[in-house]
Amino acid sequence: MTTLANAIRDAASRLPGDEARLEAELLLAHALDRPRSWFYAHAGDLLEPRDATAFAELLRRREGGEPVAQITGHRGFWSLDLAVTADTLIPRPETELLVELALDRLPRTEPRRVLDLGTGTGAIALAIASERPLADVTAVDASEPALRVAGENAGDAGLSLRLLAGDWFSAVAGETFDLVASNPPYIADDDPHLRQGDLRFEPRSALASGADGLDAIRVIARDAPAHLVPGGWLLVEHGLDQGPAVRALFVAAGLQAVATERDLEQRDRVTLGRRPAA
Repeated sequence: MTTLANAIRDAASRLPGDEARLEAELLLAHALDRPRSWFYAHAGDLLEPRDATAFAELLRRREGGEPVAQITGHRGFWSLDLAVTADTLIPRPETELLVELALDRLPRTEPRRVLDLGTGTGAIALAIASERPLADVTAVDASEPALRVAGENAGDAGLSLRLLAGDWFSAVAGETFDLVASNPPYIADDDPHLRQGDLRFEPRSALASGADGLDAIRVIARDAPAHLVPGGWLLVEHGLDQGPAVRALFVAAGLQAVATERDLEQRDRVTLGRRPAA
């Protein structure tokens, strides 16, 4: 038998990428049904044969390319622990920029109506709801299985969401919001990355959107003004090379104060614009 520390070290050596050790720890924690923090006090404990077999199977799946979040069924986002399935996009750290920008435009002490389009796991909607308890948050997705996951996550977090099935704004016809946020599909249909790495295991409908990846964003930008109150904001995450094109779509839709914000690696990540005030 080997120690937990050695098991993590050996597993990390077999995994590619900068997060190999983190992934090894997450997989072993899942096999042992323990939090990662438990390892700090138990690094010298021996890994029992039964647990070693379970860990080896999880490691084999990861070496085959299956995302850690789908193997463990969970992914951390913001302050939340979210359930993840093959029916949902895996929440990613860079999307937290969209949450930060949304929160900057939502007062803590006043009610506001918020819409999350293409909610998936509910990550964006729940992060906003957790920080702005007075907000009335609606989350829309075309996938019924994804909405079930979002509902489960809302229940686990003790947060309230209105969950609606529909394609973009179709589920909220006639309604207006103070802020609309979305992390829509924005990868080109023929992008080779769709056949590589973790993306192979995620729903294609949550990733790809037309020949240039902008089909969904075109619809969202076009229809957003009719669903924003005067002065309301639209915030959309997109690809690192799509900032100019998305800004042009926002301007064409009549939005003002259009700008693109960059992530921690100084890549274009979120474009925002505001419906003119009355």
